[in-house]
Amino acid sequence: MKKIVLLFAMAILFTAAGGAQTQGPAYEKIVANGQTFYRYNVKKGEGLMAVSRTFNVSVNDILKYNPSAASGLKDGQELLIPVIDDATVSRQPVQAAQPLPSDQNQTFRHSVARGETLFGIAQMYGTTVSEILQYNYGLTENITEGETIAIPQHKSYSPSGENYRYHTIQPKETLYSVSRTYSLKPEDLIAANTGLSVETFQIGKTIRIPVTRQQADFVPFEQQTQNIRYKVKRGETLYSISQAYDVPVELIEKANPTLASGLKTNMELIIPVKISRLDDDIHVKEIEANRLLIRSNEMQHTDVIRVGLLLPFLDSSDGQHLRLQEYYEGFLLAVNKMKKEGANIEVYVFETGSRAKLESLLGTMEMESLHLLIGGMTDEQISLMSNFSKKHNIKYIIPFSSKNSEVQNNHHIFQVNSPQSYFYSKASGVFTETFGNANVVFVNVPGRTDKAEFLSTLKGDLKRKSIRYREVSLTPELSTAIAPLLQSGGNNVIVPSSGDSGALREVIDALSKVHQAHPGITTRLFGYPEWQTYNLEIKRSLHQFGTYFYTSFYVDEQDENTRHFIENFRHWYGRDLINTYPKYGIFGYETGLYFLNAIYRYGINFEHYINRLPSNSLQFSFKFDRVNNWGGFINTGLYLIHYGAENSVQKINKSL
Repeated sequence: MKKIVLLFAMAILFTAAGGAQTQGPAYEKIVANGQTFYRYNVKKGEGLMAVSRTFNVSVNDILKYNPSAASGLKDGQELLIPVIDDATVSRQPVQAAQPLPSDQNQTFRHSVARGETLFGIAQMYGTTVSEILQYNYGLTENITEGETIAIPQHKSYSPSGENYRYHTIQPKETLYSVSRTYSLKPEDLIAANTGLSVETFQIGKTIRIPVTRQQADFVPFEQQTQNIRYKVKRGETLYSISQAYDVPVELIEKANPTLASGLKTNMELIIPVKISRLDDDIHVKEIEANRLLIRSNEMQHTDVIRVGLLLPFLDSSDGQHLRLQEYYEGFLLAVNKMKKEGANIEVYVFETGSRAKLESLLGTMEMESLHLLIGGMTDEQISLMSNFSKKHNIKYIIPFSSKNSEVQNNHHIFQVNSPQSYFYSKASGVFTETFGNANVVFVNVPGRTDKAEFLSTLKGDLKRKSIRYREVSLTPELSTAIAPLLQSGGNNVIVPSSGDSGALREVIDALSKVHQAHPGITTRLFGYPEWQTYNLEIKRSLHQFGTYFYTSFYVDEQDENTRHFIENFRHWYGRDLINTYPKYGIFGYETGLYFLNAIYRYGINFEHYINRLPSNSLQFSFKFDRVNNWGGFINTGLYLIHYGAENSVQKINKSL
């Protein structure tokens, strides 16, 4: 396979900036497309970093409105700088909730991302929920996107393992200054944070810092000083000396007790000067470090794609061996398709067996030379494979588990099944986007809490977006109780609090009575992935009410490509797919096709291009997002399925 190298040469000077915007001279303001800007002309020799500091905005913000600046600035070039007023800043929870600590030796700050839970954050940083709660008075487990929380900084050091501490990026910090704070090279931070880029090195974001030995507290680079000796000249004052070296008078006095008797000509003083002022090449070094944040487009292609599939194929509990066999059969169809397209693929398939057997398998030369490792069902198996993938720099696909936390701290991992908190958060966002103008009514099912986490997320989002909703309980009198809550001629969306089929039937019966009594009322049902598994009688009713439900997987058996796959599977294996949700044969096929295609197109470092791959899959929606600056990727793909009139089905990809 011919190696393709793309050289991406673009010198972007980057720095992080934030907080309320301040600037010296008054610059002209203009309004364009509803956004207010300063009109600014670049001074001779000025770069993006200098401009970003002048206006206290990020380089990303400048490039967003001035894309031509990406190739460098020219003397006199006009830029539009977005105006960030105090009101705007107050709407940014990361900046407003708590000030970022300059001393991060005891705690650092974490900005909550959508879908994160307090438990997941604790696992990310190797602490506990109870410890986090101790450092955040009044905090509960009901955290929200954008909230900042204090995380205890662990200082223990293990000579036999990986050791990290964490750092929240401060205003005006650069990759170079952070590396100097911890006596590291910028390359060390990049190696420890493979997700770092111009886009992710931002104020309030967290990065991990590799620790190579037990170390005392760190002093931020901007505060580090070095003592120099200075001989006082005739006519100088302590104030003039302090101004010359940008050192407060009181610090000079503290370093020189002899000043108690007054300043004298030819007196030798110790001046604690900031190290950053003594480094004549600091500007050049910052530029060189910032270039590391620009991702290389070089593709590391391989002549042979070596894949390992390790699963408990002999585990017959609950028919698991049959499902895994079908997954493997589907995977082989993907391999066959890729080979027809020119890919050279070697597949190694093993039964995982006991822990000892799995450890023995992972010690073989065949496993160590893999490019892609797929498998693992239990936490123990996944942990062993995760450690193996880190040690040998192998991409690791976790196809089934959604609860394992290895993805938090292993950048080689791609978790296909999204954790529930991320899944529910994505589904809630799709609901508010789709039904933001609707009259929302929740039907609470007594004694059923199977959707409590999703409903808590959804109601929280509705409240934050000022979308009104009402609630009613599922009783024999539901049709009478719900009618006054519905709008005639409006869009009413009914959300049962359970995915249970019995409860769904009761809701459908009640709505049918409402429609008979009030023909002018229109209602839609919104529900859950399991609704696709119910019988034809229920599905006909779902079509009647123009039902929507969210799901990460859905097979439209009327789709031409789906029918072709089913026929091909029957041709190869002489039987039909097992009637499961999801369908494991299609699951294995799509997983194999997606990641084999990724390596074939983009090489073994395909993670930089993962979302350029086609997402028109037969069953699963694939959209991989990195969980943090040092971890792996989770699949946040989601479909919104609409059962319309005349048994029509619309499969809407909401992954983008």
